[in-house]
Amino acid sequence: MTTELERIKILETKVSQVLEYVQKLTADNDRLKQLVKELKGEKKECEDQLKKLVKMDEEVKRYEAEREALRGKIEALISQIDQIGL
Repeated sequence: MTTELERIKILETKVSQVLEYVQKLTADNDRLKQLVKELKGEKKECEDQLKKLVKMDEEVKRYEAEREALRGKIEALISQIDQIGL
């Protein structure tokens, strides 16, 4: 049979283990909070870059449409010149 003193020492050991575990969890939690903060910042940067890319893609499409319109006008002018015989 264990004495009261031995039982108290066992309890102290268990409490120390629990405290160490809580400290480890607290450190892990702090580290994870920092990681979440960093990832949110990276997400914001990615979203901003995506918005810029979408804008640039729209501009490229607009320029391509303008180029096609100009090509059509130039071809029409060349056709008219050909009809004149120059």
